[in-house]
Amino acid sequence: MKFRLAQIQMPVYKEIRLSVEYMERMAARAAAMGADVIALPEMFACPYAVGNFPVYAQEERGPLWQTCRETARRLHVYLSAGTIPERDPSGKIYNTAYVFDRQGNPIGKHRKMHLFDIAVEGGQHFQESATLSAGDQVTVFDTEFGRFGLCICYDFRFPELGRLMALEGAQVILVPAAFNMTTGPAHWELMFRSQAVNNQVFAVGTAPARDESGDYVSWGHSIVADPWGSVAAQMDEKAGIQVTDIDLDKVAAVREQLPLLKHRRTDIYVLKKNGF
Repeated sequence: MKFRLAQIQMPVYKEIRLSVEYMERMAARAAAMGADVIALPEMFACPYAVGNFPVYAQEERGPLWQTCRETARRLHVYLSAGTIPERDPSGKIYNTAYVFDRQGNPIGKHRKMHLFDIAVEGGQHFQESATLSAGDQVTVFDTEFGRFGLCICYDFRFPELGRLMALEGAQVILVPAAFNMTTGPAHWELMFRSQAVNNQVFAVGTAPARDESGDYVSWGHSIVADPWGSVAAQMDEKAGIQVTDIDLDKVAAVREQLPLLKHRRTDIYVLKKNGF
């Protein structure tokens, strides 16, 4: 089974309207290039800053959600709509990813479960938990091509989550993300290749374009790693569209030739109180 993936590495503007207009314009271009699935970055319409999340937050089925739904329906594509700050009825705010099918139906939703609270000496400091709440669901969904997994940026650093999605049948894992100039050069490609090879999936990371003037500077480099752990495609830091043809038969072939998932020793993967 094959499909064409388009990743939109886009600038994020302070005005939601400008981000939406850019997204719609690039999505139409990607659809004209034959894309079946279009992927957007993390916080594609909200500058990535802790203080911005409450200000830009919208409820599910709000204006931005409706725009993404209509874009998928109008272009007749699957849209992995990056992430937006979502406010729930109780007032909690989440970093939430949505996916819509070709008819604009919502088929996937993931709330970031690992919040990005880091302090790298001489590098990046960030505390998502100052304004965001954490999700608690492993997210997979079905498409006409097969089963996909969905998580957000920092989530993908945790091997357990990638493995759980693979065990739930995911052949592709979509990851809207925004690594920075500290973590990006060190870990971006390494993380996607390692998760792809360990779980024998296509690992797709879609990032914002780099804006040196922003408070948070994205590494960019939207990437596709294949089930063998190779980089199938990777961008630089600039805005643009990356189109990759994905052949899911490669997942089955790699899993057959190197049956990692079958060879797991679940009979001994247990931590005991008194040690191994």
